[in-house]
Amino acid sequence: MESFEPVWKRRVEKLMVVAAAGAGAVLLFVLALWTYMSATATPVHPDPDAVPSVASPEAPPEWAEAAGESGAIARTALTSQNLPGLSVAVGAGGRLVWAGGFGWADVEARVPVTPGTQFRIGTASTVLTSAGVGWLLDHDRLRLDAPIDALVPAFPRQTSPVTLRQVMAHLAGIGSDGGDEGPLLARHCTGPADALPAVAERPLLFDPGTAYRFSNYGWIAVSAAVETAAGEPFDRFMRNVVFEPIGMDGTRPDRATDDIADRAASYFPRFAADPRYGLDPMRPIDLSCYAGAGAFLSTAPDLVRFALAMNAGTVVRPGTVAELRTSQRLPSGEETGYGLGWDLEDVTLGGAPTRLAGHDGDVLGGPVASLMTFPDGLVVAVLSNASYADTFGIGLAIAQAFTKGTVNTEGTEDTEGTEGTKSTEGAEGTERASVARP
Repeated sequence: MESFEPVWKRRVEKLMVVAAAGAGAVLLFVLALWTYMSATATPVHPDPDAVPSVASPEAPPEWAEAAGESGAIARTALTSQNLPGLSVAVGAGGRLVWAGGFGWADVEARVPVTPGTQFRIGTASTVLTSAGVGWLLDHDRLRLDAPIDALVPAFPRQTSPVTLRQVMAHLAGIGSDGGDEGPLLARHCTGPADALPAVAERPLLFDPGTAYRFSNYGWIAVSAAVETAAGEPFDRFMRNVVFEPIGMDGTRPDRATDDIADRAASYFPRFAADPRYGLDPMRPIDLSCYAGAGAFLSTAPDLVRFALAMNAGTVVRPGTVAELRTSQRLPSGEETGYGLGWDLEDVTLGGAPTRLAGHDGDVLGGPVASLMTFPDGLVVAVLSNASYADTFGIGLAIAQAFTKGTVNTEGTEDTEGTEGTKSTEGAEGTERASVARP
């Protein structure tokens, strides 16, 4: 007697065949696209020795060798990562000791990067805003454990109180945007309060204080709290109490409506979030709504000046700086590795373990900036005009160059390589650990 398979079984088998064919077609398409992108990618700087560069200031004699090695690191990174331009600056002994611009600020117009070129620093803006909060704390105009809705009336009241400290530490449960699809990129804001409705639309992701999750929306709320406590527009306050006293003449809000002569053109990978497959000019975006969460332009020397001033306690009191740079803890006692606007990383430098305090900066979801400060007073800033640049790896390699030959904590000469927790390949395209914060 002839047997027949059930109808449902034949249909399942047919669907499996169709699904397999579809998956194969998608795989072939991705492979073909990857092949095409690889074949058509045009290197911006095919020869590292031909990369245009400008140094100012020139390194003093005691740092000349380190500066020369760092310049080679920057040129190699431009070639290996296919980046348009880089700006690098280093501080040591309480002063800016070297700064260099490499490659093109504008590829099409062949405008070279100089140390005065202004770059988008993205989410690295939070360290600057953190200093503004610190100044207000020092002058008794803000309290870290005050409810954020008391400081910012437009912030939505929550069932559980949300404090300024929790928002600054990314412990508040506030969501974030969609990277390069964030709704605030389509709007213009005259101040951080204009962007708060976007924050208010979303419920908290968890009970405040119970978990860590990076949120640039949270730092929009911090910017609004700063504006309220300062009693003046956020941008003006930051210029008056942070930028001008430090001499940060190249730091300012990135307004799409402003004509900024020294602003670098911005670029974005055309495939797989990797500049090596080619770059396109970044689409026009307006970052005004992000305020102190990500809307500043700066220069590498300015960021070094800022970090040196924070180290010296010239704008914010040393005790307050230490509090801002102290890792917060979860109820379990586990450290988050993040302070109040400062990212904290354990790395190996000069053969010795050390903890750096700083911040990476993302624009449209990809790194463009890194600021690093080390306990011995060394400061490194690296800026790129292409998203998804490995600025952290470049910065750590440069920090190693400026650490060679120094005496480590045990008093012995050490010139070992750098093995960072988040970076192990220097300027050659670092593979970083997967973490929730940028």
